[in-house]
Amino acid sequence: MGAGYVSHGDTAMALDAFLPVAFVIGYLLGSIPFGLVLTRLAGTQDLRAIGSGSIGATNVLRTGRKGLAAGTLLLDALKGTAAVVIAGTIAGPNAAMVAGLGAFLGHLFPVWLKFKGGKGVAVYIGILLGLFWPAMVVFCLIWLATAFTTRYSSLSALVASFITPLFLWWFGHLALAALAVVLTLLLFYAHRENIKRLQAGKESRIGEKA
Repeated sequence: MGAGYVSHGDTAMALDAFLPVAFVIGYLLGSIPFGLVLTRLAGTQDLRAIGSGSIGATNVLRTGRKGLAAGTLLLDALKGTAAVVIAGTIAGPNAAMVAGLGAFLGHLFPVWLKFKGGKGVAVYIGILLGLFWPAMVVFCLIWLATAFTTRYSSLSALVASFITPLFLWWFGHLALAALAVVLTLLLFYAHRENIKRLQAGKESRIGEKA
């Protein structure tokens, strides 16, 4: 063997060794609380003291600042995409998926906010964009159709996230489908209070200040 020879086994081990780093990169990106940052810069009230207390775009909308809500949605999505793209570029698809999971957990449980974050919908979309954009399109179309019909943001997210793993599985993307199942379970957990309110008929509709 030449001195510069690197075996496939060595490469695989190096990529596997990067997976924890990919997770940390994803977590740190995902934990950036853009909703809280934007609303503070705009001088609105503390986002955690209104509506659901979430730092996500839906709660930002309850401040009456549609531009801030749109900015939060975009930035929260892009941090998921960035995590996937950065890790994937460095170490391939497995690292991309691990970073996506890290970003999702970072958004839901940011260390900077005592592990009390957002609901994860925008980050879910951003992760799908980075991993397999057709799944992102399906998620968004289902969300929009459900939101148009019911005007419940939470229900729209629950329905879209439930169908997305099935879409990925149907088209043979088994690893992505497995990741999507994990993200969906986490999203349902983050929406547990919304689910209770939906069942009780007390959930706020899109546009209401709650």
